[in-house]
Amino acid sequence: RLLETDSKSLRSVNGSRRNSGSSLVSSSSASSNLSHLEEDSWILWGRIVNEWEDVRKKKEKQVKELVRKGIPHHFRAIVWQLLCSAQSMPIKDQYSELLKMTSPCEKLIRRDIARTYPEHDFFKEKDSLGQEVLFNVMKAYSLVDREVGYCQGSAFIVGLLLMQVNMILRMCEPLKSLTECIISWWFIANFYNSFPSSFCYNGILNVFFFLPLLFQEHLPELYVHFQSQSFHTSMYASSWFLTIFLTTFPLPVATRVFDIFMSEGLEIVFRVGVAVLQMNQAELLQLDMEGMLQHFQKVIPHQFDSGPDKLIQASYQVKYNAKKMKK
Repeated sequence: RLLETDSKSLRSVNGSRRNSGSSLVSSSSASSNLSHLEEDSWILWGRIVNEWEDVRKKKEKQVKELVRKGIPHHFRAIVWQLLCSAQSMPIKDQYSELLKMTSPCEKLIRRDIARTYPEHDFFKEKDSLGQEVLFNVMKAYSLVDREVGYCQGSAFIVGLLLMQVNMILRMCEPLKSLTECIISWWFIANFYNSFPSSFCYNGILNVFFFLPLLFQEHLPELYVHFQSQSFHTSMYASSWFLTIFLTTFPLPVATRVFDIFMSEGLEIVFRVGVAVLQMNQAELLQLDMEGMLQHFQKVIPHQFDSGPDKLIQASYQVKYNAKKMKK
């Protein structure tokens, strides 16, 4: 909206792109200077957001590639909404009414709120704004999807969404309920509509069937070692799928994975899972069950502290047959 009211800025954005004659991807890497790259990225994503419907139809492949490279932080809030078509969901109109209702899951939700991002400033204080809006969204979801209700771990996903707009929540009190509503329909759009029915129960059981098959195909030696140690998928992969790696990796890494999840769905979780196992195969083959548990809990979470690029690149080197998995 600011760009639209500033004719000079708008001419600058539109003019630079019309005159370039280059594709979305090539234009984003036009300059070798970091500041120019950042500026170009802002212009590029600004154009994508403003012309979303047209760009999504005509440049779908290029947009997907850009998302894999990471959505700029300041654009995530709007791009995630656009990727999951959240604004077109009629459920958003029910949000205020859902908050007036009582959920049978309220006690469970309250219990887990304090355990969600306990070190993050927005959530760590008891009865803080962060905890309040997190509770509201989780309660609303439990009433919309009564079959699942509340699933432990899902608050980390809602918490990540709330982080994208916490400045609005802090500074614009009149917008608080609207912002919660935005978060609610983001969450519902991607999880209530996109996941298999009863994902948190039947779906996660399917995952524990699919992942070992994929794992056996790519890493047969490690698969046999896990079998010999009775090291089951549920011991290391539950949180991968229930929280989309948000409780496995540091937020900068997990957020990059979440960018792709919003764009492409659950496939990225399988890809990252196999990539992690590939990168740790040599060490894991030397460990017993207890040692492997420690490795997954203590070592793997910090392997990508320097950044997520190595992990994302490795994930897309994994051969993944989407048709076979769907079947």
